[in-house]
Amino acid sequence: MKFHQMNWQQRLAAIDANTNLSTSEKALLNHNYSAINEQMIENYITSFSLPEGVLPNIIINDDAYQVPMVTEEPSVIAAASNGARMINMGGGVHTTNVSREMIGQVLINDADFSTIETLVTNQAAHLIDLGNAAHPSMAQRGGGLKRITTRDLGSGFVSVDLHIDTQAAMGANVVNTISEAVAGYFKAQQVGNVVMAILSNFATSSLVTAKVALPFKAIAKAGFEAADIAQRIVLANQFSQRDPYRATTENKGVMNGIDAVVMASGNDWRAISAGVHAYAARDGQYRNLVTWTCDDTTLYGEITVPMPVGIVGGSISIVPLVQTNHKLLNVDSASQLAQVIVAVGLAQNLSALRALVTSGIQAGHMQLQLKSLALAVGATIAEVPVLVTQLQQAAHADMQTARQLLTEMREK
Repeated sequence: MKFHQMNWQQRLAAIDANTNLSTSEKALLNHNYSAINEQMIENYITSFSLPEGVLPNIIINDDAYQVPMVTEEPSVIAAASNGARMINMGGGVHTTNVSREMIGQVLINDADFSTIETLVTNQAAHLIDLGNAAHPSMAQRGGGLKRITTRDLGSGFVSVDLHIDTQAAMGANVVNTISEAVAGYFKAQQVGNVVMAILSNFATSSLVTAKVALPFKAIAKAGFEAADIAQRIVLANQFSQRDPYRATTENKGVMNGIDAVVMASGNDWRAISAGVHAYAARDGQYRNLVTWTCDDTTLYGEITVPMPVGIVGGSISIVPLVQTNHKLLNVDSASQLAQVIVAVGLAQNLSALRALVTSGIQAGHMQLQLKSLALAVGATIAEVPVLVTQLQQAAHADMQTARQLLTEMREK
């Protein structure tokens, strides 16, 4: 019997035969079994969980939100909360959705671009009707295929781009269904070799902008001049405009916040990450996502990224905890959810840059890492706070020191 044909117990037995699992390891796999999760993926053996916390208060468009975040990194939620605190002092984040459409592609080679462009122009209404007929319920709700554009990719390669309103869903399956229907028309016209029809995760028709204007007092920190902090944040940001090595790290920090909320909301964090990073390189050089400027009294921050998330469909409608998280978020639309996510990314960036240009990133970061270090060397839940206190006082808070301190603590 092939592995994918086995039931859950048979798959566990097959794995055990190959790996010689301990009794406790077998129990761990069994304990985390979920009938729902078994239906969601192939070759299911167990459920892998990550910690979920909450950003308790961030003001967005004059409304306060509590935002669930899923992450394994100790400093992410702390940084987001610190950034939100500063942002709230400045009146919160102001966000807008530039647009709300997904893009499907019909990709054709051995083609004459002008022929396809003319065909799309002349047959636009018919092609839109054809695409919407493939998914009529979406069109009935006011969504569906709205417009069609073409791009010449050179050397006989052409992309026919379908701009599709997916309403409250992220809508990958909707986009793919409509794209394949339209592809059938081009195959019949014999205007080239229709290679494939598929959505694009570079969602440049689903852009969200978030802005803040922070009086210097909002970013003040003991031992530093607030105006100097603002100017240094701007300078740090300018490095990321010029250097992709620095931009990559800065954007990773932004995505710490964005991915954590995307995961908690049951959306596809891989698709979001791919689209956001592609957007960071849209002009041919990879740059940072956030721009910071300042005048004599105020620090200004702005981010624009593609954020094609949904509030229905996929795992959102299946996983109970995801549904609970949407109640915590208290959002009424996919656009509103997208705005919350981008605002958290901006808060994350502010917190990281402020730390970098003042006391440095390690001072706060390592304090939050000490619990993980204590757990990694085998400390019990009861031993963790005692070991963390000792590590805070140690000259070097590393694995070797943690093991030594834990051994000494237990001997006493």
